[in-house]
Amino acid sequence: MSTNVSLILTASALIGCGVYLILERSLTRVLAGLLLMGNGVSILFLIAGGRAGDAPIEGKTDVADMADPLPQALVLTAIVIALATTAFLLAMAYRSWQLNANDDVQDDVEDASIRRLAAADEASDSHDLATGGQDDDEVTEEGA
Repeated sequence: MSTNVSLILTASALIGCGVYLILERSLTRVLAGLLLMGNGVSILFLIAGGRAGDAPIEGKTDVADMADPLPQALVLTAIVIALATTAFLLAMAYRSWQLNANDDVQDDVEDASIRRLAAADEASDSHDLATGGQDDDEVTEEGA
């Protein structure tokens, strides 16, 4: 079985560019990244499906010459999911543009405080309440 190397390279380039764009803070770039990744994965599904064949209709085509319909069904499902995700991200980007005049995702206040605590190597208040102010080592020693 020979695979088309150009399709594999195209799929890997689409997925690589998509991952790079998803890591950006702009919702527009995240949307473009998701679309690129979705198309790359769809190409990979078709590559994994094997060689092209005749329509899989019983009695009209020999069984050995039939194409596998499962990868095609998976690609159609991925297209529908990509359409819904695109609509959702476009709505989020539009609303963000209305509120902030940009579509950048801002840092969450709670994430910033946890990051500061982690840098200072301290526990958060919720962790202290859950463990009763004990260290993780003390909790595991009492449980043993």
